Amino acid sequence: MTRRLFACFLFLGSLAAQADITVEDAWARATVPGQEVSAVYMTLKSSVDATLMAASTPVAGSVEIHRMWMDRGVMKMRMVRTLTLPANKSVKLEPGGYHLMLFDLTKPLKAGETLELTLTVKDKGRKPYTQKISVPIQEPGAHPSPATH
Repeated sequence: MTRRLFACFLFLGSLAAQADITVEDAWARATVPGQEVSAVYMTLKSSVDATLMAASTPVAGSVEIHRMWMDRGVMKMRMVRTLTLPANKSVKLEPGGYHLMLFDLTKPLKAGETLELTLTVKDKGRKPYTQKISVPIQEPGAHPSPATH
């Protein structure tokens, strides 16, 4: 009996130490006919230092974490392997900055629908775990770009 209680406390303790990730303002960009890529934006906040390791969705062949920035008047975009989520700080994924790129879409993304997205997160000393979210699909004009606000 004592071993079972001890094992239960260890299990509950490990759950409490896992990052609590909140997701706000998530949205995916609707596509036009023939378009096979899109992007997802959101604000992430973790209760502990954590790292976004990956993302996936059934409607895309692959999902990559990307970063955009201006360099001498030229907009550049590169894939990044992971995205750091500092404890209790909001990390914005937005047009013109960090975002998730959806490649090889299996179907058009239509405004008013949603897509299921799985985030893979790792916090210090823990195995990666997943968090599923539903992301509304919206027309690009529904959100101002960084240059317009």
